[in-house]
Order: sequence, then structure tokens, then C-alpha cells
Amino acid sequence: MSTTNLKLKFTEKIGYALGDGAANIAWRGVSTFLFIFYTDVFGLHPAAVGLLMLVARFSDGVSDVLMGIIGDRTNSKYGKFRPWILWTAIPLGVILSLLFTSPDLSPAGKITYAYATYIIFTLVYTANNIPYGALMAVMTGDDKERTSLGSFRMVGSFLGGMLVQGALLFLVAYFGNINPKIDVSKLDDQKYEVSVSTNKDVENVKITTEDGIATFVWAEYPVDEKDNIPTQGKSFSMEKEKEYSFIVSGEENIEAGSIRIVDQKRGYSNSIYVLSVLLILSMIVTFYSTKERVAPPKEQKSDLIQDFKDLIRNKPWLVLLIIGLLFNVYNSIKQGIVVIYFTHYIHDQLLAASYMIMLMIASVGGAMITTTLSKRLGKRNLFIYALLFSGAVNGLLAFCGPDNIKSIFAIGIVSEFAAAIFPTLFFAMLGDAADYSEFKNGRRATGLIYSAGSFATKFGGGIAGAIIGFVLAAFHYNGQDTKAIEGAVPGIIMLMSWIPTIIVVISAGLMTMYPLGQKNMDEITIELNNRRASELESEIVS
Repeated sequence: MSTTNLKLKFTEKIGYALGDGAANIAWRGVSTFLFIFYTDVFGLHPAAVGLLMLVARFSDGVSDVLMGIIGDRTNSKYGKFRPWILWTAIPLGVILSLLFTSPDLSPAGKITYAYATYIIFTLVYTANNIPYGALMAVMTGDDKERTSLGSFRMVGSFLGGMLVQGALLFLVAYFGNINPKIDVSKLDDQKYEVSVSTNKDVENVKITTEDGIATFVWAEYPVDEKDNIPTQGKSFSMEKEKEYSFIVSGEENIEAGSIRIVDQKRGYSNSIYVLSVLLILSMIVTFYSTKERVAPPKEQKSDLIQDFKDLIRNKPWLVLLIIGLLFNVYNSIKQGIVVIYFTHYIHDQLLAASYMIMLMIASVGGAMITTTLSKRLGKRNLFIYALLFSGAVNGLLAFCGPDNIKSIFAIGIVSEFAAAIFPTLFFAMLGDAADYSEFKNGRRATGLIYSAGSFATKFGGGIAGAIIGFVLAAFHYNGQDTKAIEGAVPGIIMLMSWIPTIIVVISAGLMTMYPLGQKNMDEITIELNNRRASELESEIVS
């Protein structure tokens, strides 16, 4: 059977999609929540976090290339790439759990722990995700079927992202419940004194009202008056049996049941433990439900130097590497700042979960329509249009105030619908770059080519983390200091709006250099199909 014209079963596409759903439990969980976890819960300085992400992701580029080489040279009864999905499933779940665990360490110990766990996470993710991405290119040789498979992959990706981004904050509230004693005394219609205590020491809790509207100031606490500004919630540590009092204003009918107090450390850790189990099970399903069918040419010999020469001369791959890096910076800044934006600008952290769910739904729609649009416009043109449209719409967030919730949701949804097209096309086009290399050079190094996808995703996320960290540090952001948070709001708005927009507009300009139009890919696909048919005939004759 010709692998070029092979149409994949619906169940195999679903099984493949589950793998990216699982990977995005890890990836979107880290890109969306790790920064605020490090600064607001673990107590690290934002500049230190930004540097950590940049250093770890840059060093990760070497491991991406190595994993691509290893994948191309893996030979097992399960294929070259599938077995890595199985081998790394449990390690990825375990290291994700350790990433959101908060051991009681000194400041230097915390930095060391963060570097160690984060670097190990990126290495394990590399060993899982590069083979997973390369698997797409060897399940079928039909470039249009790969685009369809890419759409399924992105739907799975966005559903996994929807799960972690939509559920995590609610799981944190559930697992972080400390059953405190709460007393509420009414002072006037919209002003109350709230006293709280607990029967155990809790290092880091956050107190808010259920609706997240009311503001808190300390009533009885050794704090300077100038630092005791009203904020919609307070973060602090609680000692056993000690009472903490606040003056709460801005809401009516506040009672004990209206007050939410969450142990953030325990909440984050237990929530991630549960999601990690789901990650592991989904990866195992992906392994058992997929199959490799496209192999390198029979006469191809292992030659690492030649593989690299072919890679450097592969113009489609070089363009995709840069574009992938830039659009991942764009997406990662938006993901990394959204919880901070809703927590400290909109003053409603749980609303961030609803926002991210709506964006994920929009992403599913964008991924599903990509195949149809690419057939009409071609992959390259569609990529350019999507970049410009998403960036232009996202820039409008700069004009939204904290009360413009409907506008913020509308802008985010429309922008994300277009942004979902980027990764859907990108991973399908990496398969096209692998076909181009085989067409031009008679050699195929699928794993090495797909290392660009992992490198762009992770290093792009690292650059984004550094940008977020350095911008917030420039505005003196401190997640455990309410006064510093207020002063950093302009930087938070910049990171949510026009900073990512500038990056994506640059990406659109560079995408015009991509050389493979649909006509080129049709010619390449026909030629490769003829070559593989000739190889098959030769084998039958011999």
C-alpha cells in the first residue's frame, strides 16, 4: 500500500491527538502557572525567574538536536519514535509534579531546586515531544492528510490546555482549603470586619471574597500604614491559633461563607499531582493507538554530518525555525501573563480560568478550520494572514480597563481563534520540510527536522519568560508585596497587549520568505510517491 495516499483512521487521529493533550497538561500548565507560582507562592524574585527560564530553555536547544538524532537512529519493533512516548510518560508526570512542589528551603536552596527541576523537566519533555512530533510525519506520506492530522493534534493540544487552564485554579481552591475559623462583623452596608484563624501553621495563604470584588486592608497587624493599601485580597502566612483581622469593603451581604482562604502551596501541588496521572494515562493510549509507516529510503546510510549539511541547506526548515521561535514567544507571553493580569489588574483570579477556557474553545475552532482554509489559501498565505490578524486584534487590549470584561473576553477570543492556526500549520509544515529534504537530497532525517518544533516551543517560551520577568522587574513587581504590585500594573498591561503584537508582526514579515507553496508540495508529493512505488516494486522483484 502506498503510504503517500494513505488515509488515517479516525480512531488513530484521536489517539495521536491525546498525546498532545497530555503534553499540554504539562506545557500549558508550566507556561501559564509556573511564573506566578514561583513569584507568589515559592517566593522567588521575578528577574531570577526570568533568567532561570531563559538559561534553561537556551541550553535545551542542544538536547533538542540530540533527541532528533537519537530518534532517527532508534530501531525497535515499535518503530523509531513511538517507543519514546511510552518510555517518557511516567518520568514526565513525575517531574511535572516536582516542579510544583514547594520544599522548605533557604533562598539559595529554592533557586537551586527551581533550576534542577526545571532543567530536568525540559529534558524529559524533549525526549517525549520531539519523537511525538516526528511521529506525525511517518504515520502518512500525504501532506494534506498530515494537515488534517495536525488539526486533530491541535484540537487535542487545546483541549489539554483547556483542562489545565480551566480547572487548575478551581482545583487549587479545592485542595488548598484549610477549614479556617471565620468571624464577620458588619460595620455598615458595604463595610465589614473579618477575622480569621486556623488550627495549624500555613506558610502562604490568599484571602479573597467569593466574588473577588471587595477590597481588604489590615485591621490588626504590625504593618506600616503607608503600605496597608486596599487590594482585592491579601497573601500572608498564618500561625496556629493566631487571629488575623481585615476591614473588607465594596460588597454587600458578606458572611463567613463569602470568604475564601486558600493554602496555595498545598493547592498547587495536589492539583498538579492529579493532572500528572491523567497525563501518563493519555500518553500510554497514544502509544498503543498509532503506527509508523513512512521509513527513510532503503539505500540511506547513517551519516550525521550529511544530515546536518542537508538541514542547513533546507531553506523551508530554516524559515520555519525562526517563525516557530517568534510565534511561540508571542503565545507564551500571552499565556504567562494572563493569570497575573487577572489577579492584579482585573482583581479576579478565578475569572482567569473562565477566560482561558473561552480562549481554548476558540483555539479548537481555529484548529478545526485550518485544513479547509489552507486548501483555499495555501499554508504560507494562511500563516501570514493569521499572524497579522491575531496580532492586530490582541493589541486592542491596551485600551481595556479593569471593568471592560466583555471587551477583554471578546478581544482575547478573536485573537486566539487566529493564533490557533499557527501551531496547526507549523507542525504540518515541518513534515513538508522533511519531504523537501528527501525530494532534494534523497535523504530523510525526520527527527532532526522536528527538533525545530521542540526547540522553537521551548526556547520561545524561555525568551517569553525572560521578557515577562525583566519587564515586571523593571516595574518593581513583587508578588508578595501589594504596594509593589500596584506600581507594576502598567508593565502587566504592556505584556498583555502591544509587546506580543510587535513580535507577531515581525513574524508575518519573515514568513514571506517561506519557499514552499501548495503547487511545490503537490509536485514533491507526486515525485516521492513514484520513488517509493519504485522501491516497493524492486523489493517484490528481488
